[in-house]
Amino acid sequence: MNPFWSMSTSSVRKQRPEAEEKTLSGDLRTSPLRASTKKQLPSIPKNAVPITKPASPATSSQSTNGTHASYGPFYLEYSLLAEFTLVVKQKLPGVYVQPSYQSALMWFGVIFIRHGLYQDGVFKFTVYIPDNYPDGDCPRLVFDLPVFHPLVDPLSGELDVKRAFAKWRRNHNHIWQVLMYARRVFYKIDTTNPLNPEAAVLYEKDIQLFKSKVVDSVKLCSSHLFDQPKIEDPYAIIFSPWNPAIHDEAREKMLTQKKKPEDQHCKSMHVSGLSWVKPGSVQPFSKEEKTMPT
Repeated sequence: MNPFWSMSTSSVRKQRPEAEEKTLSGDLRTSPLRASTKKQLPSIPKNAVPITKPASPATSSQSTNGTHASYGPFYLEYSLLAEFTLVVKQKLPGVYVQPSYQSALMWFGVIFIRHGLYQDGVFKFTVYIPDNYPDGDCPRLVFDLPVFHPLVDPLSGELDVKRAFAKWRRNHNHIWQVLMYARRVFYKIDTTNPLNPEAAVLYEKDIQLFKSKVVDSVKLCSSHLFDQPKIEDPYAIIFSPWNPAIHDEAREKMLTQKKKPEDQHCKSMHVSGLSWVKPGSVQPFSKEEKTMPT
């Protein structure tokens, strides 16, 4: 039964005159006919819980993400699924993320820097999403190893995301924008209000020393690329050294993959999810270039 349509018999009886109440308890035949009678709805089941609209936010029974507690977790799950779908559609160059197996509020990721001061950099990171998303604060992005950068905390490795998202706006800001921002900071250096003052000063006054420290930071991250993840999770991003017995076959499959004849008319083709990186390098590529016969 819909709790919105609840009506008790006592509330009906209270509206009747006292004299009529006595008549009903005595002789029903002397009860005067009413011009219009109200329909009495069935009684409320014992296990039914009425859903009422709170009078004010102070007395609201809503969950932290602004939705009713009964479907709040489902709304959060739907929001995160929609966010990850947007990330996939954006196809951010050099950025790869994977939600955690343990919690959808934690995403593992890695950024490949193709050119610029941080060229050949491979930086692993973790995104922490607030449990009241998307109504709370902006997600946090923390690098596994602190990168030498004006906007990266030299101790915790956390990126200054609030610089770009001072106030997280629902339905306007998205996680893919945070990932795009994390990629852009390595190509466009900003030194205002830095988290790492040393990096900011060197970039402004001694660019050569800054470049030297950046190279050291890139090498340090690369040297720990094969380390086990700090968080034990089956979906954590793990790099492994080249093993011909394992990787040769996968490499050949990626390089020889072709469209099926029946799929020629389709604009999009199925993606296998594999990525090939040349041995001894961190530069990924999709397939070998073939020279056309002349």
